Amino acid sequence: MENSTGSGADSSALPFTPSLLQALIPVIVLVSLLSLSVYLFGDNASSGANQIALCVGAAIAAMIGWNNGMDWEQIETSIVSGITIALKPILILYCVGCLIGAWILSGTVPTMIYYSLLLLDPSIFYAASCLICGLIALSIGSSWTVAGTVGIALIGAAAGLGLSVEITAGAIISGAYFGDKMSPLSETTNLAPAVAGTDLFSHIGHMVWTTIPSIVIALILYTIIGLSIDTESSAEDLAITMQLITENFTINPVMLFPVFALLFMANKKWPPIPTILAGAMIGLALALIFQSSVVLTLAGDTPNMFLGLFKGIWQTLFEGFTLNSGNATLDDLMTRGGMSSMLNTTWLVLCAMVFGGVMDHTGLLKTLVNYALSFVHSTGSLIATTVLTCIGANIITSDQYISIVLPGRMYKLEYQNRNLDAKNLSRSLEDAGTMTSPLIPWNTCGAYMSGTLGVATFAYLPYCFFNLICPVVAVIYGFLNIKIAPLEDEQVIAVEPA
Repeated sequence: MENSTGSGADSSALPFTPSLLQALIPVIVLVSLLSLSVYLFGDNASSGANQIALCVGAAIAAMIGWNNGMDWEQIETSIVSGITIALKPILILYCVGCLIGAWILSGTVPTMIYYSLLLLDPSIFYAASCLICGLIALSIGSSWTVAGTVGIALIGAAAGLGLSVEITAGAIISGAYFGDKMSPLSETTNLAPAVAGTDLFSHIGHMVWTTIPSIVIALILYTIIGLSIDTESSAEDLAITMQLITENFTINPVMLFPVFALLFMANKKWPPIPTILAGAMIGLALALIFQSSVVLTLAGDTPNMFLGLFKGIWQTLFEGFTLNSGNATLDDLMTRGGMSSMLNTTWLVLCAMVFGGVMDHTGLLKTLVNYALSFVHSTGSLIATTVLTCIGANIITSDQYISIVLPGRMYKLEYQNRNLDAKNLSRSLEDAGTMTSPLIPWNTCGAYMSGTLGVATFAYLPYCFFNLICPVVAVIYGFLNIKIAPLEDEQVIAVEPA
C-alpha cells in the first residue's frame, strides 16, 4: 500500500474542548449529504456531489472550531495540513493514470487480458482472481500496485467473458488486501505493530487467526458464485473478445515485460512514483516497437510519422487511450487512462482530506474517540470499539494511515491496563483500519481502487467479502475470548514504569 501519514492536533493547545454534540454535527451533516448524493446522483456522485458534501462538512467543522476560540490561521493550517497528507497519493494517482494509458497502448493490458481469457475458466474466475491478487500482493506488499497492474487485466478479462466487473473488482480488492495485510513488506503491516508497541512477526503471526478464516470464507463465496455462471454464453463472449483484441493489438509474451519489471521494482521496495513511471516508460517503448500502427491511429492526421508517434504517446499520457473497434464493451474497457482520468478522483481526495484535517485539528475527532472509550467495559467491547474507531477514522479522516495511527495511540494504554498483549491491538488496527479503507469512496484507498479499476466503490463494496468479513471475525474473537493474548510477565514489568 502506498500512502502517507499525518499527525493529529495537540489537544492541549486547543482553546476549548469541543462537546460531543459539536463533534457529531459535522459528521451527521456529512453522512446525510453523502447519502442524499448517492440517492440523487447514483454512480456519478463522486464526480462532484460527494466533493461538495465534504466541503460543506469541513466548513461546518471549521465554524465550530472558530466558535470554540480557534482563529482562522489555525483552521487554515489544518486545511493545508490535510491537503499535504494527500499530496503523495495524488501524485501516485496521476502516475497510475499514465501507466494505464501506456500499458493499453503498448498492448500490455490487452496481452494480459488475452492470456487470462485463455487460462481462466469462468466457473473459477472470481476465486482465481482473488487468489492470484493475494499471492502477488503477498510477495510485493502493495495492494495498490496489484490493482493497478494485474487488477486492470482481470477486469478486462471479466468483461471479455461476460462476467460481472463489480464482483471481479471485489475479488481483486479482497485478494490484494489479504496479501498486503500479511506481507512483511507492506507499509501498513509494519506501521500497525510499531504504533501498538509489538514486533512485526508477532503481529503477522497473531493476524493469521483472523485473516485465514476470513479469506477462506471469501474464496468459498466466490467459488459458489462462479458455479452459477452460464459457461455457454461466456464462451460466445470469449471468442468475440479474443478476436477483437488480436485485430486491434499485437499480442506477444514480450508485452508482459513491463509487468514483471514493475513487480520486480516494487519487490525491491523502490519508491512508488519512479517505479510506476518507469513501468509506463517501458510500456511506451514497447508501443513504439510493436504497436506503431495503433499509436499513429490514435494520433490522427499529422505531417509525418515521427510527429504522429510523438503525438500519440503524448496524448496517451495526458488523455489516455481511445479504442474504436466497433464493440461497445471492449471500447469502453480500453478507452481509459491518462492523467486527466484521475482528476475527479484527486478532487475527491483533496476535499476528503480537508474535512479530515479540520476535524482532527479542531479536536472534534478526539472528542468522538474519547466518547467511544466510555463504552469499553470488557475485552470484547474494547476490541469492538477499536474496530469501530478505525472504521470511523477511515470515514472521517479519509486516510488509511490515520485510521491506524490515531486509534493505536488512543487505545494503547487501555490494552496495557487490561493486561492485553499489544499484538491484540495491532491485529485489530489491521483487521479494521487496513481492511475497510477501500470500502469508503472518499478515502484515498477507495478513491484509488474505484479510479483504477473503473468500478464505483459502492458497486464493488458488497463483493469485497474478505474486507467485510475480517472486522466481524475480529469482534467475534474479542467477545468469545478466542486467541486473545494476555501480557507476559516480563511485558507487564516493562510497561509498569510508563
